[in-house]
Amino acid sequence: MKKVMRWVMAATMICGIATVTLTACTKAQTQKDNPAQQVESTELIRTSQSWDGVELPDYLEGRPELVAVKYVFPAGQKLGWHHHPVMNYGILMQGELTIIGQDGKEKVVHEGEPVVEMVNTIHHGENRGSKPVILYMFYLSQKGLPLAVQHPDIPLE
Repeated sequence: MKKVMRWVMAATMICGIATVTLTACTKAQTQKDNPAQQVESTELIRTSQSWDGVELPDYLEGRPELVAVKYVFPAGQKLGWHHHPVMNYGILMQGELTIIGQDGKEKVVHEGEPVVEMVNTIHHGENRGSKPVILYMFYLSQKGLPLAVQHPDIPLE
């Protein structure tokens, strides 16, 4: 009788372990087969230069203030000349944005693309397209610093 009980206990343990293993494998396979269950990560940009190829400045000293801004530019809208005293980057969610440096250099940013803005260099942006531009920008600033400094003395053409 003791041998039978040991055999039943051993068989129960083996079946239990097999069941747990098969259940775990089935769940893992189900998650693998179902992309909605997986997290996807795509690096959009990694750079130490702005869009015009100029090296970004060193970080500011002191406590940072991170700022996120959503911009909506109507079709045909031109921003005035300005510069950014702090580093910033973003992603164009909709439309097409043309950035023009004071030296005439241009960068066209397309929907879904990241952009790293110029720092301390005068430029402006234009929506030359037919639909609004939606742009999310992220600024690495400090309390009290402006995100942009306007240059109204420079005329837009």
